[in-house]
Amino acid sequence: MPQIQEEYRRWMGQQLEDEALAQELRSIEGREEEINDRFYTDLEFGTAGLRGVLGAGTNRMNIYTVRRATQAYADVLKERFTSPTAAVAYDSRINSELFARETARVFAANGIKTYLYGELMPTPALSYAVRELGCSAGINITASHNPSKYNGYKAYDENGCQITGETANAVMARIGATDLFTGVKLCDYDKALAEGSIEIIQEALIQKFLNRVLEEQVNPGICKGAGLKLVYTPLNGAGRRSVLTVLERMGISDITVVPEQEWPDGNFPTCPYPNPEILQAMQKGLELVEKLGADLLLATDPDCDRVGTAVLQNGAPRLITGNEMGCLLIDYIARSRQRNGTMPERPVVVKSIVSTSMADAICQEYGIEVRNTLTGFKYIGEQIAKLEETGEEDRYLLGFEESYGYLSGGYVRDKDAVDGSMLICEMAAWYRAQGKNLGEALDEMYQKFGRYLNQVDSYTFEGADGMARMAGIMEGLRKEPLKALAGEAVTAVTDYETACPDVGGVKMPPANVLAYVMGESSVIVRPSGTEPKLKIYYSVKAAGLEEAKAQKAAFQKDIEGVLGIAK
Repeated sequence: MPQIQEEYRRWMGQQLEDEALAQELRSIEGREEEINDRFYTDLEFGTAGLRGVLGAGTNRMNIYTVRRATQAYADVLKERFTSPTAAVAYDSRINSELFARETARVFAANGIKTYLYGELMPTPALSYAVRELGCSAGINITASHNPSKYNGYKAYDENGCQITGETANAVMARIGATDLFTGVKLCDYDKALAEGSIEIIQEALIQKFLNRVLEEQVNPGICKGAGLKLVYTPLNGAGRRSVLTVLERMGISDITVVPEQEWPDGNFPTCPYPNPEILQAMQKGLELVEKLGADLLLATDPDCDRVGTAVLQNGAPRLITGNEMGCLLIDYIARSRQRNGTMPERPVVVKSIVSTSMADAICQEYGIEVRNTLTGFKYIGEQIAKLEETGEEDRYLLGFEESYGYLSGGYVRDKDAVDGSMLICEMAAWYRAQGKNLGEALDEMYQKFGRYLNQVDSYTFEGADGMARMAGIMEGLRKEPLKALAGEAVTAVTDYETACPDVGGVKMPPANVLAYVMGESSVIVRPSGTEPKLKIYYSVKAAGLEEAKAQKAAFQKDIEGVLGIAK
């Protein structure tokens, strides 16, 4: 505790450039709990980079923690590359543009030529820039779908993939050895622009990215004249320009954008949790779909790497989950490519271990190999890279995660909601020509393969005490493994911390994940890598939906009792 107070006083004694931070520090003087929360630790730099609440302190996102992380990454890059370069992007969040400029200033001061997007762009556009410009690294300033009080710092490697654990550990070690105020090199932004050490990414590269997405169409031209009526919301984020451009170029003309959520706004006034997985975030769009009688609702999250979908079915809106959309896309892409004669030999689909096993059943129908990776799209990116190494990149059909992330091509190494939106619309137009919507297509799929139910429950554990409690829960599960859940015997347990599988020739790293199998059902427990949450994934297969819901509820009740937690 004395060290925490000492660091607080050190910050108080600085001439801070951001008066809002100075005011915040003054406002918590004498409030031990508030001071502790801001200074008890440094923001952890993991494989997703940084993510945290905006504000003053070492455990907050601010210009000083951003600069220090960039200095640390710059040091690592200079050790690994002779003349490293970097690309930087940002979304609509509070201070995103500021943090992006500060990142560029630190990189440039360290002799690292930096390419900076001059407007907010989707996360996949950052991955594309890294690959297309031949950069050594990339940074995207975003907290993805978190509430407005958060921001983040996603770090990418030279492949356009989020960094590995080895790199994250190297950066974290450097952060620990770098003083926030005196250990960071910083150049003048305007001077760096004039001298060319910071360069604004030109419109030509943006157009190249959009055109490359359009190359992923499975049935080009199918949307022209299809009469598809669409509602779209970027949830006040970075997706508007890219998504609308691609959809219009593929022939969709009837698009209504949710007016309250059309323009960038880091406060997210109509959706406090701007995540297309959450009903509240979709509500404005759903209302507009009903009012207009639209065929489809698309919602992209603030950094436009996830896309959620709803359709009107029997006069009422129906949300389609990320797992369901992944299955629909696999079936549509495989069916179309077989018909078009473009199906590769030994096709591959890649998904995360927490995504539905229904995808495995569909892939078996088409003779597609399924690769199950750890959670995090970088692991799907690694599989694409592995296929490229052996000249087999054409085998890759689709990668997806249950959390609404999709990618159908190897042009980037992250999920892409621009690509996902395009494919979903194309698929909707294809089914519309047969007199069906995506909900009806999904029902037919359930009739054929059985009723799968996949749900994830999240339990929030804020602050130092919360993190300790989460760690205790995982430790307890390892000390006393579950023998049964809801009266069903646990037939298999996988601890991904000790059992690291080889997937497609890539060794998975240790992960704090426990998976339990009960017949055709499973329960997976994992702490989130980006939020203070414990996530529990339920996968149930049953004869019908009500039976599946009852089984899931029984599993949930049992595991909440065992773990001492509640929704």
